[in-house]
Amino acid sequence: MDIESNRALVRRFYDGLWNQWNFAEIGGILAPDIVFRGSLGTQTTGHEGFIAYAETVRAAFPDFHNALEQTIAEGDRLAACLTYTGTHRGEIFNVPPTGRKIEYTGVAIFLFRAGLISHAFVLGDRFQLMLQLGAIEPIE
Repeated sequence: MDIESNRALVRRFYDGLWNQWNFAEIGGILAPDIVFRGSLGTQTTGHEGFIAYAETVRAAFPDFHNALEQTIAEGDRLAACLTYTGTHRGEIFNVPPTGRKIEYTGVAIFLFRAGLISHAFVLGDRFQLMLQLGAIEPIE
C-alpha cells in the first residue's frame, strides 16, 4: 500500500472503529493478529482483544471521540497526532463516574502489512486525563 492508502486506513480506524464503534468493519482495517497497545496502558492481540479494549473505553466514555489532527508517514509506518474527548460516565482507573468532560492529546504509531494495520502503539496524555477526572492533584 502507498502512504495515502495508509492514511485513509488510519482515518477509517478512527472514524469507523472508534468514533462510530462500528466493529463490523474491523476485518477490513485491522490484521487478524493486530498487536494493539492503547493509551490506557493495556496491550492486546487480535480482533477480540482490540474490541474488548475499545469496549472498556466506551463503558467509561460512551461519547469518546478521536480527532485525527495530523499524520506523518514514511513507507509502511505512520504517526498520528490526536485529540481525545468524551464525558466520564463509567468507572476507569478505579475512578467512579464524574460526569466531567475530558479532553487530552496523544500520538499513535501504526505499522501496516498486506493492506491492513498490523500494529498500533498509542500514547495518550494520561496525566492530563487523570487531572481532569480528579484522580490526581496538579503539580505546583
